[in-house]
Amino acid sequence: MKIAVIGAGIIGITTAYELACDGHEVTVLERRGAAAEEASFANAGIVAPGYVTPWAAPGMPAKLIQHLFSRYAPIKVGLPLSGRELAWLWQWSRACKLDTFLVNRAHLQRLAFYSSERLHHITANLKLEYERSDGFMMLLRTEKDSKGVQPGLQVLRDAGVAFKELDPVAARNIESALNPDTAFFGAVYLPDDEAANCRQFALLLKTEAQRMGVKFSFNTTVTHVLPSAGLALGIAGENAPRQFDAAVMCAGLDSARLLDPLGLRMPLAAVYGYSISATIREPLNGPRSAVMDEHYLVAISRLGNRVRVAGCAELGGSPDKKRASSLQTLYKVLHDWFPGAANLSNGVQEWKGARPMLPDGPPIIGVSGIAGLWLNLGHGASGWGLSCGSARVLADQIAGRTPDLDVSGFGVGRLRT
Repeated sequence: MKIAVIGAGIIGITTAYELACDGHEVTVLERRGAAAEEASFANAGIVAPGYVTPWAAPGMPAKLIQHLFSRYAPIKVGLPLSGRELAWLWQWSRACKLDTFLVNRAHLQRLAFYSSERLHHITANLKLEYERSDGFMMLLRTEKDSKGVQPGLQVLRDAGVAFKELDPVAARNIESALNPDTAFFGAVYLPDDEAANCRQFALLLKTEAQRMGVKFSFNTTVTHVLPSAGLALGIAGENAPRQFDAAVMCAGLDSARLLDPLGLRMPLAAVYGYSISATIREPLNGPRSAVMDEHYLVAISRLGNRVRVAGCAELGGSPDKKRASSLQTLYKVLHDWFPGAANLSNGVQEWKGARPMLPDGPPIIGVSGIAGLWLNLGHGASGWGLSCGSARVLADQIAGRTPDLDVSGFGVGRLRT
């Protein structure tokens, strides 16, 4: 089939690659001038399937209120909120019920483990080389932090995921550069998880997809979708729509704009994340792989000769305005754990990206209800960790095959219930 993929982030590129593997004629349409320029650009890089969990969790509404006036809060709200954002918050609060959370967490982690396997398969099969490091450690500052992660650890036990609960001495034996002046209660180490550069992988896979015949059309804005014989896409600056047999919506937040006129009101919200990236001044003083400060929900990743610090969840606000307190949180956490590791005097990249999040957590993968239009969107903060599996599932569905993964919980129908 002749298939259009709308969006060239990590979701769109992996989708295009998997469709090309199945022999389709694929064209990727991207409004930016290059691939992986938005949510895929400078994320934390963590691939930790057992750690993937919905933001809609029991107790989260109370935490959101609690953090409103905290200087180093991991969750922030930019006021005023739009009507759409307020509606999203209401749906999100409903999804925070324990039974709903447990179901959605199971769906997400099932996809995350499958996606990790697919990532490793693609990397090995194509012999891709990109910045990555093995291992992931959750740092627990207090006993309260330790108690808070216990339910999640039981999930890992039930899933057979390898991990170790460590005291500070054992944790420092693995991450020897941890600041000796920062006291903490303990840590959890997952040796099979990793940190990897999402954007580098996306660009490498884009090149492989091009070799397979995938066409990338940048600076190309899709203005509207026209269900017709096959599917037509209106393009800004072009008089006639482009005709395809099918299209896959992977446009992140912009998906809502394109789907609304079709009667598909997608409850997507921009939950902004921040990161800072800097060269490592002294390798021995930097992280070996990736650590997560569980108290502030900030990740510190080793990506080649750079360190990346990423975190914060900000609902509302402007994509062009960086909140100083959010960036200060990242600098504080880096200094707490790895002081002097990064060269912060020049060349620091400060980034803010909009993560397209659905209120209940899992992405939408599959049919849209409109002939020829497929959906692969709403991955939120876990897009990197879910991308390869989501793409393979979607490609199998388009081919009429039963995916290797149980797809219950990822259909668009759940948003109507």
